[in-house]
Amino acid sequence: MLEAPGVDMECDFLIIGSGIAGLSFALRVAQLGSVVVITKKNKVDSATNLAQGGIAAVLSESDSKENHIRDTLISGAGLCKEEVVHLVVDEGPERVKDLMALGVDFVKDARDSSGLSLGQEGGHSQRRVAHAHDFTGREIERALLEQVRQNPQIQILENHTAVDLLMVNEESGKTGRGAPYCAGAYVLNEKMTIDVYKAKVTTLCTGGTGKVYLYTTNPDISTGDGMAMAFRAGAVMANMEFMQFHPTCLYHPKAKNFLISEAVRGEGAILVDQKGIPFMEKYDSRKDLATRDAVARAIDKEMKESGADCVFLDITHKDKGFVKERFPTIYARCLEYGIDITREYIPVVPAAHYMCGGVETDTWGRSSVDGLLALGETACTGLHGGNRLASNSLLEAVVFAERAYEYCADHWPAISQMVAPQIEPWKTGDAQILYEEILINHNWDIIRRVMWNYVGIVRTVKRLKLAKKQVEGIFQEIEQHYRDYLVSSNMIELRNIALVALLIIQSALLRKESRGLHYVVDYPKPRDVFLHNTRFRRKKDSLLGEIEIC
Repeated sequence: MLEAPGVDMECDFLIIGSGIAGLSFALRVAQLGSVVVITKKNKVDSATNLAQGGIAAVLSESDSKENHIRDTLISGAGLCKEEVVHLVVDEGPERVKDLMALGVDFVKDARDSSGLSLGQEGGHSQRRVAHAHDFTGREIERALLEQVRQNPQIQILENHTAVDLLMVNEESGKTGRGAPYCAGAYVLNEKMTIDVYKAKVTTLCTGGTGKVYLYTTNPDISTGDGMAMAFRAGAVMANMEFMQFHPTCLYHPKAKNFLISEAVRGEGAILVDQKGIPFMEKYDSRKDLATRDAVARAIDKEMKESGADCVFLDITHKDKGFVKERFPTIYARCLEYGIDITREYIPVVPAAHYMCGGVETDTWGRSSVDGLLALGETACTGLHGGNRLASNSLLEAVVFAERAYEYCADHWPAISQMVAPQIEPWKTGDAQILYEEILINHNWDIIRRVMWNYVGIVRTVKRLKLAKKQVEGIFQEIEQHYRDYLVSSNMIELRNIALVALLIIQSALLRKESRGLHYVVDYPKPRDVFLHNTRFRRKKDSLLGEIEIC
């Protein structure tokens, strides 16, 4: 067995991912110890950076926490954990103020008691979304990165890919822990060798799983890495069937991953068909301000019944100056494609957007695996239930980053004394270099098309079973490639999307009802017997992709 010439690194906190959750947590725990943040691409390649709408919190005197709680619970279709909803809504305003103190420049409006210009999005009964026009995520990422760069306790490593978690399965009195526990991660570096990164606390902030689907608003790095690694490590997962499809992604042959923010409808835009006729009133009394699951299904039905490739969003009735000021990014990007949104309809289609399930955590961000935290979209905290309320995701990220820090601070005397275990270096064995990337690209394409066609907005049991059969075969082939060839970043991502796709399918087959984002033609109504989370973990002593219900 040949050992890869990697290095052995130690830190107090290893954070995998550099979005709002990872950077917020890094800034806080840097007060306690050394922090290493690893990110697959460049610092700004994250879902946070693409977030247009904003961050929802009760900031105005005209709003109330009771309203925000109610809106979240309604959107969550009966599956939200009320304790979590209450704590996130309660702590949210302070976390938004923290972001402002760090330099996030939200749009101001002296006419509101909050001093901010607050937007309204689908599912919200009040204006409560703090925003930086339509590039809120980019503004938050900018401010956080500026702070991180100035902190000598934090090291960010770009173009580093986590391969798998370091799991210690034997008890060791020297470490101060029982077994099993997470002690860090194997990390593929820029030189294509694998290093051992040992940490007292490992935190998954790798974002979502959008690239599992053919059409998505997510960045290319959203391949479900954190969820896949956690599942392989034995962590409890939850609600993987609930993939949120953003109703309005720009439909244009040259456009990639560009969504048209929910806030556009919040400011009065109307969904219309090919003839310019509004259609949302046929599907929901809230019309164009219905929750995302309702709007996405309505658009899907309109397209299937008419045979149209897209529907349209009409904001031409609003003042041109207002549209350009409120949505400068959307206006400019659409203009690049020859669409003046102040005079023309915007062609839109639904696209995979946000995973409401993930690694199950408690109210401090702790997974079921000792030493392993999960934050942001990687985690399933119980806030979103069966359907995320718009702009609650950035809120969840900052609230739980703070709570995870508080847990670490409270337990730091014990955590800081933990001794790093002995970890075997990565072994390549007889693995060969994979020269034919077509093996990766072909399987990647098949998985994404199967997921889009069979596990999309509207599902059937037959299609889910067909998808499971097809993805299982591809998954086993990929696992064989993983053993036969030297690890590459593309191979790691392919392996992860294959596993995550299989978890989504199996989770969907377990829920024999329609609820929130999970709509099954065979079971068109919600059923009280399924008024609980779909919880599962890796089945012990079995094939990697098999699950057992918790």
